[in-house]
Amino acid sequence: MHPANTPCLSAARVDVCVLANNHVLDWGRAGLLETLRALQDAGLRTAGAGRNLTEAAAPAIVDRPGGGRVLVIGLGAESSGIPSAWAATTERAGVYLTDLSSADARKIGDRIRRIRKPGDIVVVSIHWGGNWGHAVPVQQLRFAHALVEDAGADVVHGHSSHHPKAIEVYRGRLILYGCGDLLNDYEGISGHESYRPDLSLMYFPELAGSGELLQLEMRAMRIVRFRLREADPDGARWLAETLSEHGEPFATSIHLQPSGVLRLRW
Repeated sequence: MHPANTPCLSAARVDVCVLANNHVLDWGRAGLLETLRALQDAGLRTAGAGRNLTEAAAPAIVDRPGGGRVLVIGLGAESSGIPSAWAATTERAGVYLTDLSSADARKIGDRIRRIRKPGDIVVVSIHWGGNWGHAVPVQQLRFAHALVEDAGADVVHGHSSHHPKAIEVYRGRLILYGCGDLLNDYEGISGHESYRPDLSLMYFPELAGSGELLQLEMRAMRIVRFRLREADPDGARWLAETLSEHGEPFATSIHLQPSGVLRLRW
């Protein structure tokens, strides 16, 4: 995105941009540095990539109305197509890469514990896995559980798949294994129609002060000519049925309310 277009992010009231992904260095490290400057000049916080490893690994911190904060940690995995050469180091800009190991989860937890204060909510946002397919690899499942158990994550926000994937509530914490694309420019590209990549979801979790999930409501949207429109009832129903099918191993299901809202049950 051209730096002159950052006002559209401000208009959308975006607080944090997680930059750990497989395209953030498409224009080299100079492009990443320009991206960081443009976002920070616009008053947007970043996570997951930075001018060095310390910056890439640092959480984006957002104050919550009424007290407490949201800490957003951004991570990337090579399984999403991020080259290992893109990893940030002490002297080089890049992405905060994880190997999805339990040791890495503990390391992330140590970092969080040094920063976390009472009343904080921790979101770990991770770019992992391929673009298509509903299967959740065992390595992702184990790492997500370790982030909850060992790193104290309240929300695991997974992404990379171009369509929504299964949802789990583990020890009271929300895990999105693949949130899908809210908006993309893939319209008209054939080959994956069975996944309905034109459909997307807006997620509205409600958490207790302790970080436990109280409720998750979602709005089904449809991407049309690079714009978002509310999905029709058939599209919303397809999302509810598909996510319920793939949520069975996690004992979760999605229920379409008469209002058109999709609600998670677990």
